Amino acid sequence: MQRLVQDFINYIKIERNLSGNTVDAYRNDLERYCQFLIDNKIKRPDQVTLQIIQEFINTLVDIGLSAASLSRNFSSIRSFHRFMLGENITKTDPTELLQSPRLPARLPKILDLSEIESIMDQIDVSTNKGIRDRAIIETLYSTGVRVSELITLRMSDIFFHNGIIRVFGKGSKERIVPFGERARISIKNYITAVRSLLARSHKSRDVLFLNMRGAPLSRMGVWKIIRQYVKLAGIKKQVSPHVFRHSFATHLLEGGANLRAVQEMLGHSDISSTQIYTHLDREYLIEQHRTFHPRWQ
Repeated sequence: MQRLVQDFINYIKIERNLSGNTVDAYRNDLERYCQFLIDNKIKRPDQVTLQIIQEFINTLVDIGLSAASLSRNFSSIRSFHRFMLGENITKTDPTELLQSPRLPARLPKILDLSEIESIMDQIDVSTNKGIRDRAIIETLYSTGVRVSELITLRMSDIFFHNGIIRVFGKGSKERIVPFGERARISIKNYITAVRSLLARSHKSRDVLFLNMRGAPLSRMGVWKIIRQYVKLAGIKKQVSPHVFRHSFATHLLEGGANLRAVQEMLGHSDISSTQIYTHLDREYLIEQHRTFHPRWQ
């Protein structure tokens, strides 16, 4: 079995060109799997049954592996058996009927409204940089756009009279997203007072948000801007641009927004991607009940 594992490792390394870390993860998972088979006196791959694999998975559960690690082990074992079937080493795949372990949905980090306000309060809008940074953060929170979408927004994508922006998301899919009054004021102020100065370098290519040298902002540039104000606000959470997207969606749903409307604004093709925020909404409701109901205790 060890020789077959090595053949599989060579296959994923050379033919599938997987990363070194992924290859090492597969190797570790399969070495443990093979040891389990040996301990159960299974010497050939055609002796492996669905029941044996389920027993191995149950063993991993018993030793306390996380859901993510269980899922990865499942994937390693399934890929290994499919490889042996494809190479005609075995005639059947015992993992064919094996149910994949279900991972619990991860609730995304969010900022509460007071934290959003605290971050905004740190921005010195008496400077050109502050005016720009305020417009960036207001746009992230008001529209829920991804950072990749933010840095590719163009001047022609802003429609002030309608209060909407045009966004090109994953797969260049176009969507229309409204923005609020505070964002409108901040963006307009930035365009009038700051962008017109920065764009003189002719590096802007009609991109809305520019760095202080007049070139389009990078993803890392936006990260650094946010990190600066989060630190000044004394917030200990790890806050990325995506946290503003999560906060946008959660706060809308907490306020009573329709799930389908939030899906449209986020640009999710599948509503199940948006439903993660309804879990947050339920957590919020439970917390409110716990805090304010007179007979909770």
